[in-house]
Amino acid sequence: MRVGDLEIVPVIDGTGRERAREVLTAPGGDRWACHPDRLDAHGNLELTLGGFLLRTGDRLVLVDAGVGRIHNDHYAGGGFPDALAALGVTTDEVTDVVFTHLHFDHVGWATSRGEVVFDRATYRVHEADWAHFVEAADADPGAVRKLAPLRERLATFDAEHTVAPGLDARPTPGHTPGSTSYVVSSRGERALLIGDVAHSVVELEEPDWQAVFDVDPVAAQAVRHRLADEVADTGDLVAAAHFPGLAFGRIVTVSGRRRFTVV
Repeated sequence: MRVGDLEIVPVIDGTGRERAREVLTAPGGDRWACHPDRLDAHGNLELTLGGFLLRTGDRLVLVDAGVGRIHNDHYAGGGFPDALAALGVTTDEVTDVVFTHLHFDHVGWATSRGEVVFDRATYRVHEADWAHFVEAADADPGAVRKLAPLRERLATFDAEHTVAPGLDARPTPGHTPGSTSYVVSSRGERALLIGDVAHSVVELEEPDWQAVFDVDPVAAQAVRHRLADEVADTGDLVAAAHFPGLAFGRIVTVSGRRRFTVV
């Protein structure tokens, strides 16, 4: 997807599936009944897993790093290395790996078997997520093992800032304490990479939904409302971390209702 002079390329690692009615809910009964086209025949929500690649100036930036080698009843990864190779990209060319947050399905290829995968890159994440997932006394040991090798290449932040020309980090806490969206801008055009601010397009169309994955559901819902209000009926593009095919779209108002339209 082109944004002015910049191009954002999806890098797909695999697919996840969750029982939609168990992980995303909204007031007022079975709201999924109004969105049958968003689910598979078994009532599952299909989640594309992967990340986005952006070249800007002399920087090659990866936003999120897929789910890694995990293969279980819900999540299956493994495609990330081949997807990068198909783009002509080697791991030592990536200058920055920036995380929307540190859930397992976003950091899978940050390290592999205890070794840093993108060994020349700086890894960037909000300090609140690093504290929550790695430094906290009750941090999950699996997350600590996965992420601890990054310490020597880590750069944390705590506020909105420019990561690279045309790429700005915007903290959007709620899903996790340090959940961050990234704004790509060039020549008056913008695209927002929103991570897990929304897991399904229904959360942008009707922002009163709640996800069981959100650490702070109230804050997460407020972030979704603000983001949807900001980009609705503008030229801004939106891409979330798990929308089908990592497709970009716009929020438009049709007959008084918001709809996410893939471009």
